[in-house]
Amino acid sequence: MTDRVYPSAKPSAAAPNGGAAAVSSSVATKGTAAPPPPPGKTQLYRPYRPNSASQHRRRYRRRCRCTACCCCFWTILALLILLLLTATAGVAFYILYRPHRPEFSIMALRTKALNLTIDPSAASSHLSTSFNLTLSSWNPNSHYFTFFYDPFDVTFLSGVVPVGNSSLPAFVSGPKNQTVFKSVIVSASSSDLDTDSVKSLRSDLRRARGIPLIIHMDTKMKVKAGGKLQSKKVGIRVVCNGIKGVVAPKGKSPAVAALDSSQCKVDLRIKIWKFTF
Repeated sequence: MTDRVYPSAKPSAAAPNGGAAAVSSSVATKGTAAPPPPPGKTQLYRPYRPNSASQHRRRYRRRCRCTACCCCFWTILALLILLLLTATAGVAFYILYRPHRPEFSIMALRTKALNLTIDPSAASSHLSTSFNLTLSSWNPNSHYFTFFYDPFDVTFLSGVVPVGNSSLPAFVSGPKNQTVFKSVIVSASSSDLDTDSVKSLRSDLRRARGIPLIIHMDTKMKVKAGGKLQSKKVGIRVVCNGIKGVVAPKGKSPAVAALDSSQCKVDLRIKIWKFTF
């Protein structure tokens, strides 16, 4: 019997590279051919890929902007509706009750003293005046409105130069009510007037028709409507102009001023910060 020798499956370590290649090729020919290795997956390069945190921030910012826009819109709409309702209520109130401003008039004005003394040597001047005023206040509203006045500050002006000061007491003027103040003394006694004031007074005193006077009366008032409604105090100024014929008296009898063209106007004095309008 002949002995067969089979080669070893594992080549020895000392076998050359050629022997190893031959054994592998013989084994491959006996079975099915091995499939080729799968190709590598192609990876796409993306320059920027946002993460979930950045997307959450963007959504949060959008929600905040939308919320702010909605709040602003509803606030403006509410203000517009409030202004519309207030204007409608004011128009309805005016149509129903027809409120009117108070009216003032100068009934009489007499000059007791009107002297300007100038001392050239001492370069000084002295003004002495005294007036007798009769004033009337009238509430033209037929019903519902009552005026409450604080004390008045009365100032007589010749141009821009004050020539007399006085005051009126506080009073209440009801509907269709007339209040008359008689024999109100307005006087001034000042010295050391500036040069412009002295020139202006001297030129006015030389006029045959007398000096023109303007009366300013400043006070605060509040209005009470019915039994419950009551406003806050507001400043008012009563300006009376068109007063002519104010001359120095001759003798002991006072000089009477002409009041045919005189008229008084009531203006609101609104104070905002340091400014009064």
